[in-house]
Amino acid sequence: MGVLLKHLRICLSLAVFVAQLGYAQKALTWQEVRDKFQAANPSLQAGQIGIDESRAAEITAYLRPNPTLTLSSDGTQIAPFEGVWKPTAGSTIGSSLSYLHERQHKRELRRESAQYATEVASAGRSDLERNLLFTLRAAFVQTLQQKAIRDLAKENLAYYDRLLETNRERYKAGAISRVDLDRLELQRVTYESDLQTAEVNLRTAKIQLLRLLNDPTPVEQFDVIGLFDFSTQIPPLDDVRQTALDTRPDLRAALEAVNKAKTDHRLAAANGSTDPTLSAWYTYNPSFSNPFAHQTLGASVSIPLRISDRNQGEKLRTQLDIDRNQKLMEAARAQVFSDVDSAYATVNSTVTLLQPYKDRYLQQALRVRDVIAFSYQQGGASLLDFLNAQADYRSVQVSYLNLVASYLNAANQLNLAAGREVIP
Repeated sequence: MGVLLKHLRICLSLAVFVAQLGYAQKALTWQEVRDKFQAANPSLQAGQIGIDESRAAEITAYLRPNPTLTLSSDGTQIAPFEGVWKPTAGSTIGSSLSYLHERQHKRELRRESAQYATEVASAGRSDLERNLLFTLRAAFVQTLQQKAIRDLAKENLAYYDRLLETNRERYKAGAISRVDLDRLELQRVTYESDLQTAEVNLRTAKIQLLRLLNDPTPVEQFDVIGLFDFSTQIPPLDDVRQTALDTRPDLRAALEAVNKAKTDHRLAAANGSTDPTLSAWYTYNPSFSNPFAHQTLGASVSIPLRISDRNQGEKLRTQLDIDRNQKLMEAARAQVFSDVDSAYATVNSTVTLLQPYKDRYLQQALRVRDVIAFSYQQGGASLLDFLNAQADYRSVQVSYLNLVASYLNAANQLNLAAGREVIP
């Protein structure tokens, strides 16, 4: 019976392990995270619905005026006629059809204005996506940064544990004092704290990323992967500026707003023109003088006299709106150059700081740590020198990882300024 229970527990453990493997997800790359975000983010979906609503407004703007059909009856008798009650004997029955004829291409201008409104909405949705992708990339970089710091903390703790084990043996052999060993043991809490802090920060970064993805996946089953490094290959500033001018959706929205304002001004001028109403009618009218003249056709044209109201206010307002939108477009253009230049300077500055770390400082910190650790174990260095070398190595490594994250965030800022990825 005991053997059976043992085998049952083993089978249950294997089943749980297999289930965990089935639920676990593979680490997502940046492109996979981006695709998932574009497919699932509710803010982007709401923006797309706004574009569809604007396209529906184009249909409404291009509709023709409805004709008006009128049916009438008059002259109905309510008393007996010639001894016989004939209530419809003297009735006049008529019908008329009228239609408002719009001149000066009003329908076409309304549709054109609605189309420009759709372009503005589309550019606004693209700009929303640009800004949200910036936030998403920042969360992705933060996750990679915290993973790198977590891995460094694990490595430092493992290295320090190996040194502690060696120094415990030295203490047993009488090579170091109990006080020195205690100080070494106490120093371990720093590395334990680094690891726990990194674990919490990594979990927080993943939660932020999952929120942007609108993904209910548990944090423990979610992971990302990517290159956490920097590159000295940066495109020329003039190329990035031109890319921004060609790509930035907020600049495109400002340009489309100018075009819409010009169309609205032309529409206001057209709305100041006179639109005639064309009418035609048919009546059945019994005539006592001519028994054969019962049916009548007629037509008329109604022309409003635009004496006081010629849409002057809208004409002036839309003319001013053109000037306002042109100024806003100039401001947007200036903002593009400012964003690009600022982000470009930040990227260059970060690369300048990172290069000596990669060329010298990382190797020097590693060499100093190992040399001082070996010297301390041989009795050639003091405990203070040993602890300082460990702290310096840890500080240089963390500073380097933070600088790499700063570079990736600066590259992300430059991509935001350019309107697309100029630095992958």
